Amino acid sequence: MNQKERMLAGLPYRAGQDGLPQEQLENKRKIYEYNLCRPDEIGRARALLKDILGVCGNNVTLLAPFRCDYGKNIEIADDVFINYNCVILDVARVVIGRGTLFGPNVCICTAGHPVHPLSRRSGYEYGAPVTVGRDVWLGANVVITPGVTIGDGSVIGAGSVVTKDVPPNVIAVGNPCRVLRKITDADRDFYFKDKKFDVTDY
Repeated sequence: MNQKERMLAGLPYRAGQDGLPQEQLENKRKIYEYNLCRPDEIGRARALLKDILGVCGNNVTLLAPFRCDYGKNIEIADDVFINYNCVILDVARVVIGRGTLFGPNVCICTAGHPVHPLSRRSGYEYGAPVTVGRDVWLGANVVITPGVTIGDGSVIGAGSVVTKDVPPNVIAVGNPCRVLRKITDADRDFYFKDKKFDVTDY
């Protein structure tokens, strides 16, 4: 296996070999163009985003600036909103489910390095995939570490560092992120803490 094949297989690999630096450079060029699109260049930005990502669904909003390593390892479903300053280190697959919302400064890291300093010095690193389910809300400054899955419908509080899987339909917060409580049907009547909706079309 070459180093790219090892990377995609989740095995230790060296990022400076077998065309990987060239792929990153090409993606950086595309990201550069995307981040410089004028606000009214909606069609151009959309075309660039579809070229950057492996899968880009319908009605995807990704506010610049945005950064990623390769782009092609990222799959974004329909109706996803990603706020400013998102970083996705996609040396492994990243899947983002339909209807999911990102606050500003969200960071998804599939990339990791060995713990022992001599192992790190070898230049080997690894990647582990990240999955964010449908209808998830990631608050501002959330960090997701390699290998994590976040279940459908869950909310991750602002500033959380997610190091383990999060089940569906829960509120989870903290560093490290822990489940605070389940989301229930009673939550539907409230838009913020104890404030009830004053509309009926939600």
